[in-house]
Amino acid sequence: MRWLALAVLVVGCSKSDPAPKIDDNKPRELLPPAELQRAADACTGYVTKVCVCAETVVAAKEECALAKALPDAIGVAKRLASNPKADQEDAIQAAGSIRKTVRHCIEKTAKLPALGCP
Repeated sequence: MRWLALAVLVVGCSKSDPAPKIDDNKPRELLPPAELQRAADACTGYVTKVCVCAETVVAAKEECALAKALPDAIGVAKRLASNPKADQEDAIQAAGSIRKTVRHCIEKTAKLPALGCP
């Protein structure tokens, strides 16, 4: 009886659905355009705020220098995530990277008053 159950389990698992096919001629859309725009806006806004603050608050100077790379990081990840020739796993990781970066920008913006920024 155990062998029969094992055979059914093996046969059932071996007939899994194939992975969805990717059309190499059209770009992927792992993130909606509105989400990409919000990500770019959030990080650009953070860079603007922290760099304006860095003119008067010494503690914000290093933050300003580091923040300038964030919009570029989103741009690179966006190109990878939407590239039809990129590996599917890489594209998914790039989309996740965009979400992590925008979360970072939002959290850093919220912490600006603690640095003494308006």
